[in-house]
Amino acid sequence: MENIGNESTRQQKVARQIQKDISELFLKECAELVRGVIVSVTAVRVSPDLEYARIYLSIFPFAKHEEIMAKVEAENWKIRKLLGARLRNQLRKVPEISFFLDDSLEYIENIDNLLKK
Repeated sequence: MENIGNESTRQQKVARQIQKDISELFLKECAELVRGVIVSVTAVRVSPDLEYARIYLSIFPFAKHEEIMAKVEAENWKIRKLLGARLRNQLRKVPEISFFLDDSLEYIENIDNLLKK
């Protein structure tokens, strides 16, 4: 599932749509969840049967990642329901969604700081 080369065109299309819709949800309907931070949906991986979606979030400032991830997980059902309203004409069943922290920006910043020393 992690290898993009093995994903079908359908999986990639659904993943792109979910990424776009979740990004819009964080800007509009779920803005109160992420107030005071910048949340980016960096990647979405969809299972071959389209039943599950892994959504990777990048959070800035990184120091608030635990708080924001906890809020997002607590409201997972609400986010999935809102996503379902957006996807209802494209998918028969809304995938189960789970959120993961994409800490690659934090990793890059850490390496950058080490190189400056």
